[in-house]
Amino acid sequence: MLSSPALRLFPPSDLSRTGGALGMMVLLWGLSWPATQMALQEIPPLWLATFRFGSAALCLFAVPAVRGAITWPKRADLPIVLSIALLQMTVFTGLGMIAMTVTDTSHAVLLAYTTPLWTVFLGAVMLRQRPSRAQLVALGLGLSGIALVCSPLETDWTQPDAFMGAGFLLIGAICWSGVIVHIRRHRWHSSPLALAPWQMALAALCLGLGAFWLEGPPRQIRWSLSLVGMLVFIGPVATSLCFVIAADYGRRISAFAMSNVTLGVPLIGIAASVLLLANRLSLLFLTGLALVFCGMVLAARATSRA
Repeated sequence: MLSSPALRLFPPSDLSRTGGALGMMVLLWGLSWPATQMALQEIPPLWLATFRFGSAALCLFAVPAVRGAITWPKRADLPIVLSIALLQMTVFTGLGMIAMTVTDTSHAVLLAYTTPLWTVFLGAVMLRQRPSRAQLVALGLGLSGIALVCSPLETDWTQPDAFMGAGFLLIGAICWSGVIVHIRRHRWHSSPLALAPWQMALAALCLGLGAFWLEGPPRQIRWSLSLVGMLVFIGPVATSLCFVIAADYGRRISAFAMSNVTLGVPLIGIAASVLLLANRLSLLFLTGLALVFCGMVLAARATSRA
């Protein structure tokens, strides 16, 4: 995926170093969820998403800019640029951050990472791929878990915006799944790393316009050193750095192995929310989590054999 050695953040390494780099990526992605929840106490959600992708885009533009090697995306790659920028980065992140203002982190990260389940469904609808028995079982398990987590026994539907929070997270997950299906069918003419800064810049532009329209100018942001630190972690570290790790080291293992690695993100995000934010996990939530996680694992395995 990386065509230029100068763009490699890490040198070529053996399997143990690859595992270490991917493990760090999963850890940082997981920790970004409670960090986002804490940052939302000081900054509106769409402005937070804007700063996230704006700062990440600047970081990814920096290296090719120094080398004078910034190139426009090729016309054949524009559909995937628009798909990732608008559906995954803008819609998934924007709706997710709005939802997190009314949803605790544990529930948010679980519902957001149901993408493997929706990918099975969208693959059948968009690509007319007949789901296998294992994929149907995976979808059934996952949807059962989602039903438990979203049921009145676990989610208090009398609270304002409870339906909006869960709905936004699931809509975002479905949009991300659509991007995954698109990525599988797209014929790449440039590397994902070369396209990433353009995608993030476009997402930041769209999110910024939405923030001005819905949240107004960013005068209400309560700036502090702790907020700046969280923004640096969420943007340059957990977004741009992790993307480079995924692009560089992710290509060294199979797509199936990479999908299994990323299953650790929601688990770390939920565990971190318990430790850092004092989120409480009920038995019903843990049951739903187990069903969703089993469905995600089974969906990943079944898709790898399809």
